[in-house]
Amino acid sequence: MGNSGHISCFLFYPNPSLSASCFSRTTIPINPNRIQVLIHPAVISRLSDLKLQNRKSSFTFCCGNMSLEAALIVEAANFAAEKHKQQRRKDPEKTPYINHPLGVARILSHEAEITDTAVLQAALLHDTVEDTNTTFAEIELHFGQDVRNIVEEVTDDKTLPKMERKKQQIAHAPHCSHKAKLVKLADKLYNLRDLKRCTPEGWSEERVQEYFQWASEVVRGLRGTNSILEAKLDHLFIDQGIAV
Repeated sequence: MGNSGHISCFLFYPNPSLSASCFSRTTIPINPNRIQVLIHPAVISRLSDLKLQNRKSSFTFCCGNMSLEAALIVEAANFAAEKHKQQRRKDPEKTPYINHPLGVARILSHEAEITDTAVLQAALLHDTVEDTNTTFAEIELHFGQDVRNIVEEVTDDKTLPKMERKKQQIAHAPHCSHKAKLVKLADKLYNLRDLKRCTPEGWSEERVQEYFQWASEVVRGLRGTNSILEAKLDHLFIDQGIAV
């Protein structure tokens, strides 16, 4: 570093195959109190492989003027929006499907006060494999192993009959990781609130009640994960006449 107030640094960016990270040398203005490493969003999730994530105490990772965590979440939101862009919810208004994963992530961040970036990313991405042509390998490539694992845990096997998938959700709930349980709780809370707001096209009152009953059985296996979300779910179950 010279007297000009600039530092020679490396800008990381993906090569065409995304199998490794390329870099180029440049100079940027610096804050004398910190070292900045500018990293392209597509390779931010690979920081663990570069052995840099554990050095946040001495390095501030930036994407332009955006923090690392914000950049990761925005990338996941954009990815989900692209994947779900042709899909609509089943409510009478046929609202855009992306409203759902955005709402699930918002429940986690604003109501449950979850700040774990991987959990928020997984909330945004949780239906991409189940409901679009996305693969788990694609999730891992763009967002890393941790996010892939969470999404995989909350994804139903669409090759199975619907009733079997619902049974498996009940059976698997207690064995999910803590991060996956958070996404499941927020997902159920969003869907139940949506059912209270309006009945999906083609749904009878009996089917709505059956969904609430099934959701309560799934939530039973998730208890002890987050008291805030569980209390909000209990309020909905009690209002629907379901014992908790």
